[in-house]
Amino acid sequence: MPTFGKKFIGVEAGGTLELHGARKASWTLLARTLNSSGLPFGSYTFEKDFSRGLNVRVIDQDTAKILESERFDTHEYRNESRRLQEFLRFQDPGRIVAIAVGDSAAKSLLQGTIQMIQERLGSELIQGLGYRQAWALVGVIDGGSTSCNESVRNYENHSSGGKALAQREFYTVDGQKFSVTAYSEWIEGVSLSGFRVEVVDGVKLNLLDDVSSWKPGDQIVVASTDYSMYQAEEFTLLPCSECSHFQVKVKETPQFLHMGEIIDGVDMRAEVGILTRNIVIQGEVEDSCYAENQCQFFDYDTFGGHIMIMKNFTSVHLSYVELKHMGQQQMGRYPVHFHLCGDVDYKGGYRHATFVDGLSIHHSFSRCITVHGTNGLLIKDTIGFDTLGHCFFLEDGIEQRNTLFHNLGLLTKPGTLLPTDRNNSMCTTMRDKVFGNYIPVPATDCMAVSTFWIAHPNNNLINNAAAGSQDAGIWYLFHKEPTGESSGLQLLAKPELTPLGIFYNNRVHSNFKAGLFIDKGVKTTNSSAADPREYLCLDNSARFRPHQDANPEKPRVAALIDRLIAFKNNDNGAWVRGGDIIVQNSAFADNGIGLTFASDGSFPSDEGSSQEVSESLFVGESRNYGFQGGQNKYVGTGGIDQKPRTLPRNRTFPIRGFQIYDGPIHLTRSTFKKYVPTPDRYSSAIGFLMKNSWQITPRNNISLVKFGPHVSLNVFFGKPGPWFEDCEMDGDKNSIFHDIDGSVTGYKDAYVGRMDNYLIRHPSCVNVSKWNAVICSGTYAQVYVQTWSTQNLSMTITRDEYPSNPMVLRGINQKAAFPQYQPVVMLEKGYTIHWNGPAPRTTFLYLVNFNKNDWIRVGLCYPSNTSFQVTFGYLQRQNGSLSKIEEYEPVHSLEELQRKQSERKFYFDSSTGLLFLYLKAKSHRHGHSYCSSQGCERVKIQAATDSKDISNCMAKAYPQYYRKPSVVKRMPAMLTGLCQGCGTRQVVFTSDPHKSYLPVQFQSPDKAETQRGDPSVISVNGTDFTFRSAGVLLLVVDPCSVPFRLTEKTVFPLADVSRIEEYLKTGIPPRSIVLLSTRGEIKQLNISHLLVPLGLAKPAHLYDKGSTIFLGFSGNFKPSWTKLFTSPAGQGLGVLEQFIPLQLDEYGCPRATTVRRRDLELLKQASKAH
Repeated sequence: MPTFGKKFIGVEAGGTLELHGARKASWTLLARTLNSSGLPFGSYTFEKDFSRGLNVRVIDQDTAKILESERFDTHEYRNESRRLQEFLRFQDPGRIVAIAVGDSAAKSLLQGTIQMIQERLGSELIQGLGYRQAWALVGVIDGGSTSCNESVRNYENHSSGGKALAQREFYTVDGQKFSVTAYSEWIEGVSLSGFRVEVVDGVKLNLLDDVSSWKPGDQIVVASTDYSMYQAEEFTLLPCSECSHFQVKVKETPQFLHMGEIIDGVDMRAEVGILTRNIVIQGEVEDSCYAENQCQFFDYDTFGGHIMIMKNFTSVHLSYVELKHMGQQQMGRYPVHFHLCGDVDYKGGYRHATFVDGLSIHHSFSRCITVHGTNGLLIKDTIGFDTLGHCFFLEDGIEQRNTLFHNLGLLTKPGTLLPTDRNNSMCTTMRDKVFGNYIPVPATDCMAVSTFWIAHPNNNLINNAAAGSQDAGIWYLFHKEPTGESSGLQLLAKPELTPLGIFYNNRVHSNFKAGLFIDKGVKTTNSSAADPREYLCLDNSARFRPHQDANPEKPRVAALIDRLIAFKNNDNGAWVRGGDIIVQNSAFADNGIGLTFASDGSFPSDEGSSQEVSESLFVGESRNYGFQGGQNKYVGTGGIDQKPRTLPRNRTFPIRGFQIYDGPIHLTRSTFKKYVPTPDRYSSAIGFLMKNSWQITPRNNISLVKFGPHVSLNVFFGKPGPWFEDCEMDGDKNSIFHDIDGSVTGYKDAYVGRMDNYLIRHPSCVNVSKWNAVICSGTYAQVYVQTWSTQNLSMTITRDEYPSNPMVLRGINQKAAFPQYQPVVMLEKGYTIHWNGPAPRTTFLYLVNFNKNDWIRVGLCYPSNTSFQVTFGYLQRQNGSLSKIEEYEPVHSLEELQRKQSERKFYFDSSTGLLFLYLKAKSHRHGHSYCSSQGCERVKIQAATDSKDISNCMAKAYPQYYRKPSVVKRMPAMLTGLCQGCGTRQVVFTSDPHKSYLPVQFQSPDKAETQRGDPSVISVNGTDFTFRSAGVLLLVVDPCSVPFRLTEKTVFPLADVSRIEEYLKTGIPPRSIVLLSTRGEIKQLNISHLLVPLGLAKPAHLYDKGSTIFLGFSGNFKPSWTKLFTSPAGQGLGVLEQFIPLQLDEYGCPRATTVRRRDLELLKQASKAH
């Protein structure tokens, strides 16, 4: 059909589409970490030929960990037999032992060893073991013959005629079933022996929400929690009679690690979505790609089905429907497509507002849901998994008032439709729509595929998860004008001036470029000789400047990013350009760069705006170490504990928490944790955009920040080397910020700049070499210098007090016809300016960030025969006009100029070639504006000379104009004591902010630390409970009280440790959280069986442990957070951190007052606003 094409469900004007499947919990989060292979230490496989003797493995019965791996050559050496006897004698009761013969083991096997194997492992076949017999055993130390499984095969004609195979099944303390297998055999003269430890009968998943609506046979997907989105995995549900409403069992064995924890205060729990619905719409596909379906990029058929909904439909509501193999690599053919429908809520006359709810769109070929020229649509509880091109897609830049609530998108892969969908090879190959021979530049024209592509700010995003995209998780872009089929429509308000809709509680992770991206637009003109790029390619033209009613004459309306969680994004957790923008209550962990703020950045047209981040947490390298594989390219050593971990970018990439680009920014009430450099890379809490040719403002303000104990570099200004290159760009040299309260440096009201910047220094400044920084007191501003028609001209600016340390500036764009230079300067000082070529004929000097009466003196170098016309005026940004123009007049000496510095005068010293004048602000500056309220104060210098000589007056200027360095503003004393009120007040940042979590931390020292006097500590919500003597500390906490209520604290000294048994039996009230920690050598802790009612699946092995830590729950419910940690004798467990949910219904807490759900309030607000 002409409108709908092929393979479609179409809804025309007057049509109705009502499809409603059975309700299901659409997606939730893991509540406990899912390990690769389903076992905490992984599965184990070993096979070797001719490994002569008895090959032995000792396995931990509680965790399935391989504890010892030995070979005893009992064929050749009697001493080996004795060694095996002693080895078995010292094994703890309950340990699993697997034995397999390699080649032959009988010749020197002593009777004493045979008896030991019989007594401790219950073997009945070892006694008669003969030459080259294949024998395998799996048994339990002191478990008797009933615990032993063994098999023997005779050796005949170089073969054992099959395997001697022994196998037994066990459970971990967490309840996961696993098998241990040993085998031995001869095949055509080759002896093979081996072992396997692996899960059996499926792997159990613990989930955050009630998933009793999920059924055996359903397909689910578990998201990646690492840098690569390709660690997402699909599973099939198995029947599970023993599972609670919060558990499922899966058939397949996990290949990757999926976190199910809050780590270092950041919610990194993997999303788990159900793909199966009882109504399925599926496109019929061929076995391979065919016809005109971009087969050069895809080896499978991408021509699926599609649903298209047209304007003036009567009613469309879809819920709990599965869409598979949908979409086509053709424009307008998407799994669900609202095509130019206009208003689809009450505003459009619909009594029941249009929605899609609980859809599962997976393994599809073009987007997920396209909202095209459509407003007021609700998209809720929908999953988009393994799709091509932007997934949740707002198309033409006119779509408004749409609400995306609790949707999950993951594995968003490149597609071919738009330049922004394409990857590198698609971008450079698809050139039929560019002009002439232009070759697209992938990094700037394409490579922007996003899970949520939001083409207009007036839309609402609440509770969504972007869990893995080739480029970005959520991308807000700004169309200069409507595009596509909406082009030509007159927008009442420009998108880039429109206030942001609701942004609340969204999470972004495992994206290759950025989690959240707010910047850029698309090209809105066709390709031409003037601009050969393709229509709708990425374009750097738009800047987000939200104002009331989208009117730049009215007050700004700050865009609020509230509760963003961004982790494991390769480049940026978030890149945010424009202003005013506020990021609050947000957490950034394990990103290449946590958060970057970029200003509008187009002075003098940009009037100056602000960007603020507050009440937020930045973590450099968390305890989520990641897992190799699934296209994770980089692995290296962590900075904190030297453990191997996956890395963003590569081993040398400098990790930064908060990155300053230009400004002005305000970073306040935020906490930084775990930024420790390694020999390979720098890692700093605060850093700067590398290779920055742009300006940086001294109005970058930082206050009330807190640095954790594992932050080695509070700030780092870069050093020549990998990634930083030569550090010689203009922005690199002028990097600066204001430490308002001393919380970064210890010096209140100080400025921090690069150590080699002498424009900002005085004699009392403090160098911090490891930061490559200098800390100074003073007042600072910028001079914006613009010259005309002088390409490739470098400017040298020198402070009169430090003539041997000039700053050479290349200009913001060296090839531009109007080079621009923007040094940061200390006020009330003198400077001279020189050039590496002929002096520019026209030069403009703008006063940037000068307050009224702020001043500097400048001397510009010219040939001695130059004549000048110097004028002043206020530049009006809106229309580019000049007002209040005044002419400067010459005076005859520098002294006269100094006396008349408030007048419009200049002095030209022809002996040195320096034209002196004062730049002094006459008008007040307000707020974050770069310029005064009257306009930008600007001096224009017209120079007349016929000289072509290089205009550098340094040799004549100094020492004549040298001044002894002096302090204008005294350096403050260094602060002592802790910073009061610094850092975020929030300890935990989760995707269920309506729930309360109790932070619990254990400190468990090893033997040496204990002897040194280090305490053992259980910290509950920041309150430390310390003990220093050997024994057991046990805390009982009420799970129904917030923030927390301790009901019992009991210490059992070593001499009295047996009392704990009776206490655990009778002393713990029902409905209690139990926290237990040991200290010192406790040989017999006979409490294993008593921990089973508190959460363990079976009694644990607690003999001869260095440390034991247990979190349990007394009650009728078995929560997912119960855990046991043990360490070998002499070893501690270090620092362990857990976040325990409070006030769960399942605990049986008395019904509290209704929990406030901010997300549901906002959803209601959004639908009313429709």
